[in-house]
Amino acid sequence: MSDERKGELVLRADDVAASYGAIEVLHGVSMELRAGEMLAIVGPNGAGKSTLLKVLAGTLTRQRGRVELFGRELESYDRRRLAQLVAAVAQENSVAFQFSVLEAVLMGRAPHLGAFHFETRRDLEVAHSALEYFDLLALARRPIQELSGGERKRVFLARALAQEARIALLDEPTAFLDLKHVADIFARFRTLCAERGMALVATLHDLNAAALYADRVMLMKDGTAVASGSPEAVFTESNLRAVYDTEVYVGRNPSNGALIILPAAHRG
Repeated sequence: MSDERKGELVLRADDVAASYGAIEVLHGVSMELRAGEMLAIVGPNGAGKSTLLKVLAGTLTRQRGRVELFGRELESYDRRRLAQLVAAVAQENSVAFQFSVLEAVLMGRAPHLGAFHFETRRDLEVAHSALEYFDLLALARRPIQELSGGERKRVFLARALAQEARIALLDEPTAFLDLKHVADIFARFRTLCAERGMALVATLHDLNAAALYADRVMLMKDGTAVASGSPEAVFTESNLRAVYDTEVYVGRNPSNGALIILPAAHRG
């Protein structure tokens, strides 16, 4: 990552509120994201994590507040330019037709195609590189419908990488993945942040993964941000007890010193 980009403010939300119909589900949420940073958004089901990602991606209209992308209001970007800067991977992804894995990943090149929408040699090289990055080259010609849930998840992550965006918004990116691939995917995310200056926002249910891999975490409940900061500052027993309505144990992993979060044992 170049010195000019290091620490650059790339995304900012201020007092954001959003609704589904008459029901407000986000209430005055604010956050910042800098180049090369991984922000994990955590909280129980219904906390508003996925909704916040949709607002940041511009796919859900906010009721109030402001979202800025590289210092400009989000709405000032046309859809093509926005897709060149921001890649979003939803929690559930589907492909309606019998596309191969390679064809699905090449869809990530759409914002960069010329007037005739033909892939160039470079587009193919970028797609193949993304497939290799997520260990998918052997599956390149397989129909995506034939893949397991974990394999399909990696395909959509590869598609986001092929998009060459500077910001990635990932909703439960490690869902359906086994332990090996969870560790591998987060290691790759860390490399993207360090070497390319990509900024990542990921919603996670796995608090231990968030504590181990994220630079900062935002803890949400009922559409509000309860706490935001380093994992050590946010993942306290009192914060987690208040958000998850259960007793928890917060300690250190003896093998690497990382935070470890476990349900507290209940004594009968």
